[in-house]
Parts: sequence; structure tokens; C-alpha cells
Amino acid sequence: MTYPETIEYLYSRLPVFHRIGEAAYKPGLETTLRLLEAIGNPHLNFKSIHIAGTNGKGSSSHSLASILQEAGYKTGLYTSPHLFDFRERIRLNGKMMAEDEVVTKVAEWKYLVEELQPSFFELTVALAFDFFARHQVDIAVIEVGMGGRLDSTNVITPLLSLITNISYDHQKFLGDTLPQIAGEKAGIIKSGIPVVISERQGETTAVFQAKALLENSEIIFAEDRFSMQDAGYENGRKKLRVIDLRTNTQSEFRLSLGGNYQRKNLAGILASVEMLQKLGFPITEQALHAGLEKVKENTGLRGRWDVLQKEPLLVCDTAHNEDGVKEVMAQLQSLSYQNLWMVWGMVNDKDHGKVISLLPKDACYIACQPDIPRALSSGEMQKMLTESGRQSIEISGVENAISHCLNLAGKDDVIFVGGSTFTVASVPQRFFSEAD
Repeated sequence: MTYPETIEYLYSRLPVFHRIGEAAYKPGLETTLRLLEAIGNPHLNFKSIHIAGTNGKGSSSHSLASILQEAGYKTGLYTSPHLFDFRERIRLNGKMMAEDEVVTKVAEWKYLVEELQPSFFELTVALAFDFFARHQVDIAVIEVGMGGRLDSTNVITPLLSLITNISYDHQKFLGDTLPQIAGEKAGIIKSGIPVVISERQGETTAVFQAKALLENSEIIFAEDRFSMQDAGYENGRKKLRVIDLRTNTQSEFRLSLGGNYQRKNLAGILASVEMLQKLGFPITEQALHAGLEKVKENTGLRGRWDVLQKEPLLVCDTAHNEDGVKEVMAQLQSLSYQNLWMVWGMVNDKDHGKVISLLPKDACYIACQPDIPRALSSGEMQKMLTESGRQSIEISGVENAISHCLNLAGKDDVIFVGGSTFTVASVPQRFFSEAD
């Protein structure tokens, strides 16, 4: 099979959550463990960091990988979902797994696919772990797919666990309350393995403390160590002033990830770096600063407050749940503009009403449909926006919706593209290339 044929085989043969939703969800570790055993248990042959959370786990994963790369470590990175290319999920020092490696491994494991019937995510996890073991990484940064306790990645015994923000998302699978959701995320806390919690949140703190106590794990609340202050922008980089609350000393970091919400992630990242240093991974101040300043360049991360064009300002962001959208909308409304254009599309299994209630009313909305089967139709999206009192029209494709805005917008206008990871994934890649 060619590479495109291999990817089509994976999509057609295996249930894919990001495409079809609930029907593809397969909780539990049994199939993953059987699959890994059949290929030699590669997950036992490399060191790792395990990262869970509702918002911020992707940015934190890429940031830590970038820092480790700058420190000279051979660094694996596993994340999901991808935006444009399946291989974005599996990287070594920022470079995607080669197409021929994907083709070879899928062909080699075809009998296992038929025998074990894994989900798309389970097979992808096995591909990543096999890749990291074969390439003898010094360390791999592993992002949880959903939840934590029953996630396929939760077969590893990491050096360190990191849990970022907890908010409402995937309630059908993770629970209807923040303590329930936190309980699922806390499932990555392992016996005797330290855990960093990025944010102290009233309803979740006790959940993490109880799990850490049960597992005899050191727990670090990063907000107790570091305080963040916004310091503006410099040469397109967001600046954050960090106060070490233990020594009352200050330092300043420039971030390639421009979202204001990165201040919530940075404390957890810094606390994780401190713990990695204690665990035998020396990281210099220079590597720390360079890693944070070059996350996009080092790891290929896109779609986090991603500025694609200056005049008019064109920005996209993958935020798709209540807390994530709230943060992004606050940053959007802090901008000065003549007119605001919103290219907006969502998937069909989110809490549309809560998210829409957070959107500005002084914008012109272009309701569109992300290019996946799980997408909410542009017609349904437009109806919801109109019923909420927002001015909207319907244009089915994301590319057509962006073109419509660019044709009408003045240089002092702002165009925002969002509502779902898959809305951003439907933005033509040329916009990202031109932004670089």
C-alpha cells in the first residue's frame, strides 16, 4: 500500500473517535495491552512524561518537548488529534514519523488489526510507542487522548505526570461534575511517581490530593510556586513575567504560543522542568528560554492563537469547550478592530448553547462545516447562531467562508476562525505556510 492508501485503510477499517464520535469510543486498556504485548511491549523500553487535562495539555506537551530538544535530548512526542497529516501525532525531535515507516508497520501488523480489532487510537498509540522504542529516545512526552484512567496511553509508567486545567468536556464519557472529570484525569497518577498540577481549582484540588496520597506520590501545585504577569509582546512573541514565590525573584519568558491562556500552562511547565532536573535531566536556563520561544518551530504545533495574516488580522484557535472559548474570546475582545468576522464551525456532540453564549454579539458570523463526518452542518450552525441573536450567514466550506471574509474585510478588521479543532484543520494549509 502507498501512504495515502495506508491512512485510508486505518480510517476505513478502525473506528475513529475524532471523525465519528461516540461510536468509536473504546474505554479500557485490555486491547492496548494485548496489542503492545504482541509487538514486544515497547512502552517498557523508554522514559516518558505523561500529560492529561481538559485544556492546555497539547500546548504543555509541545512546550516540554521543545525544551527537552533544546537541552539536547532525543525527544519523542505523541499528541492527538492531528490537523493536516496523521504523522503529526508521532514526532522525534519535532520531525514527523516517516511515511514509509507508517506503511511498513501497518502492513506488518495487519494480522493484529484483524485479530484484536483495535480502535484507531489504540493502534496509533502502539505505532508511537514502537517508534519511540526503536529510535531509542532519551525521553518521550505522551499526551493523553481523553480522560486518563481508561485512556490507551495509560499503560506507561512515566518519570513524571502533569495535569493541566480541568473543565467541562466529553461529559458523556468522563462525568457531569468537575470532581468526576478530575477523577478520570487523576487516573494517570502512578504509585511513587511525582505529579504536577498546573492550576489550583476549588472543586478538583482535593481529588488530586487524595489520589496522590493513595499512590504515595509527591504532588506539586504549580500555582503555589509561580505567579504570572502579562508583559506584552516583543517581535511577535508573547512575554510573560514569572515571579518565583519561594524566592521572590523574577524572570521573563518570550513564548512562540501567543494565547493569553498560556499563562495558565506556563506554571505547570516550569514546575515540570524543575522536577525533571531532580530526576536526572539537566536543563539549562538557556534551553528553557529557547524551548519556550521556539515551540512552533521545534515541534510543528499550530492552531493555538495562530496569527495567519496581519492586514486584516486573521487568527485561528482550536478552543472548543466552555473554558477554552471563554479565554480566547476575552483575548479577541481585547483587540482593536473596525469589524469582527467570525468563521465558526463545531462538531455535533458539544454543548453548543453554552459555547455560543460566550461569543461576542458585535460580529458578523459565517457558519461553516468542518470537513469530518462528526461535524455540525453549516445550516444547523447558522440556525443556532441566529436564534442566539447573532448576525449570521451560512457558507458550507471553511475555505469558502474565509475567502468570503477576506473579500469583504478592511485592513483594520479582524477575522477569527474557530469553534473546533476540526474547523482549524479545515483551514487551507497555505495560510499556515504563508504565516511562517
